[in-house]
Amino acid sequence: MSTRDKNWLKLGGLATAAFALGLLFAGILDLPLPSAAQGRPARGSQVVPVRAPAPDASVKFLTDLSDAFAAVSERAKPSVVYVEASHTNEPQSVDPRRLPPGMRQYQRPRVERGSGSGFIVSADGYILTNNHVVEGADRVKVKLLDGRVYNAKVIGTDPSTDVAVIKIDVTGLTPMPFGNSDGVRVGEMVLAIGNPLGDNLTFTVTSGIVSAKGRRLDGLQRNERSISDFIQTDAAINPGNSGGPLVNTRGEVIGINSAIASETGLFSGYGFAIPINLARTVMDQLIANGRVTRAALGVMVRDANANDAEFAGLQEVRGVVISEWSGDDSPAKAAGLQRGDVIVTIDGAPVGYTGQLQQIVGFKPVGQTVKVEVARQGGVRRTYDVRLISGDATERQRISRANTPAEGEGKDAQGNPASSPLTLLGIRVTPLTDALSEQYELRNPVQGVVVTEVDPSGPAGEALLDVTTGQPDIITAVNGRNIKTERELRDALREAGSGKIVSLDVYNSHTDLRRIERVRLGQ
Repeated sequence: MSTRDKNWLKLGGLATAAFALGLLFAGILDLPLPSAAQGRPARGSQVVPVRAPAPDASVKFLTDLSDAFAAVSERAKPSVVYVEASHTNEPQSVDPRRLPPGMRQYQRPRVERGSGSGFIVSADGYILTNNHVVEGADRVKVKLLDGRVYNAKVIGTDPSTDVAVIKIDVTGLTPMPFGNSDGVRVGEMVLAIGNPLGDNLTFTVTSGIVSAKGRRLDGLQRNERSISDFIQTDAAINPGNSGGPLVNTRGEVIGINSAIASETGLFSGYGFAIPINLARTVMDQLIANGRVTRAALGVMVRDANANDAEFAGLQEVRGVVISEWSGDDSPAKAAGLQRGDVIVTIDGAPVGYTGQLQQIVGFKPVGQTVKVEVARQGGVRRTYDVRLISGDATERQRISRANTPAEGEGKDAQGNPASSPLTLLGIRVTPLTDALSEQYELRNPVQGVVVTEVDPSGPAGEALLDVTTGQPDIITAVNGRNIKTERELRDALREAGSGKIVSLDVYNSHTDLRRIERVRLGQ
């Protein structure tokens, strides 16, 4: 063996001995071994989890409350739905040949979409939401928590209370239980559940308290029958929460989230919900009749203030003051009530503010007699029997006096009275007058209604032509029943029934030809 080889052997032996001594000293001194962060797995060390101490009495109620909120949320969320409503806006009718090529794309129909919330109230698919969530929608879709999506039918809407009922064709759903909004107390803890800010934050749960009751939101008042009895809450509510439930700690719905007060359009601490007792009454009428019928005393009222209370000898500021009659045939006026009277009870039930009066009277049967107790100057009390009349009639009288249309208002492009849409066909019509017959140069005597507007996505979208074509169709009969007015057309369609196929006798003003169109009516 060469001297060089001997030297390498000596060097290797020294290195081995040094490494062995290093391990020995590391064991004696308990030095750390290479860790996983250094590229080698750790050995002989571990993190031992520390168990939290049992909560003492000072915090136990917080854990119990947290568990309660989690349990309520878990039970309620499957009953909450995401609502998407869409509306197709037709562009103004302009001959595409007169538009530059780059502008012709703007002649296409434009679809506007909005979203909100709702909650299931029956196992067979009835859902409560806000009127403003589905108002004017051509199509409504509902998405459940489990991801299923259904087309929904609008059963009925009530703009005055901002309540709407829609339905999906499915069974086995989980309805939410109703609470008693009359018994809700200020300071009570609540949860708001819904779909804020669109479909990115669906099925969100927020918490807060009932901040106030009986709130009147003047910006939302559309007429004298509009709701003025909102529940105020500081549970976070944002655009998209509309129609979702406000829930108490027992998991009962006490209100429908409807509005916020905000300068930015986002939640700033003030949310408002429709009391569920009111919404439930409206819901029952919409499901039964498709519309809401209200009773009225025939009075215009306002909340009593401190001066009213003192003048009438009231011990507290409450009640509503009669400021005017709805019309000369007001039953309250005929019964002996006077302007300036403070209404304090109806059938013995206390009346604290306008919203309570609306709810106590509005949903009683028209024609029923109620006992109205009023307070007058010096604390004089009188009780009168008042026979209720239809609230719709009093509203029409009020509007006719205060808002008489100016010349040209409420008319269509031809100067004829504008009509409301016939949703079963998706059209608007106007009576065929002598002036229109002359305008369209009708060569044969025709009686019927002129089609002034057709929804292209509606039931008659591909069957009928409207005035925008310059050659509108005239409907002369439905199922062999002659039609001369819009009312007669509505009656004939209603008699046929939604979803049924009807036979329309149609005359075209341009071709001077008659034809039969079969159309399946909408819902």
